[in-house]
Amino acid sequence: MPNWFLYAIIVLIMWGLWGFFPKLATNYIDPKSAMVFSAAGSFVIAVLVLLSLHFKPQVHAKGILFSVLTGVCGSLGALFFLMAVSKSKASVVVTTTSLYPIITMALAFFALKEKISMTQGLGIGFAVVALVLFSV
Repeated sequence: MPNWFLYAIIVLIMWGLWGFFPKLATNYIDPKSAMVFSAAGSFVIAVLVLLSLHFKPQVHAKGILFSVLTGVCGSLGALFFLMAVSKSKASVVVTTTSLYPIITMALAFFALKEKISMTQGLGIGFAVVALVLFSV
């Protein structure tokens, strides 16, 4: 088994739960309040990671900039996800939003000059068709 595979399985489980718990949360509180408590949960994990680094994270201006942008985009995405899931079925919202790799692939293609194979391009096309079918 490749050394990354166990991590990927844990991600799969955690993100599956991440898509499920917001529906439960927004059954009881509004999306903005859920976002605040979600951020508190993220803060706890960040503090634990900081402790594991003995309060000495690596510092590089560009790394910090892109990390902060990651946090901003992730938090804004989470807020809008909570708003969407509070108004629709979790299964539909999660499936629709899980097509985000299309954005990543397009950015990687144009900005990082990563190649997209014919098979991957076909997959992107099918994903766009799936998005359209899910939105009806």
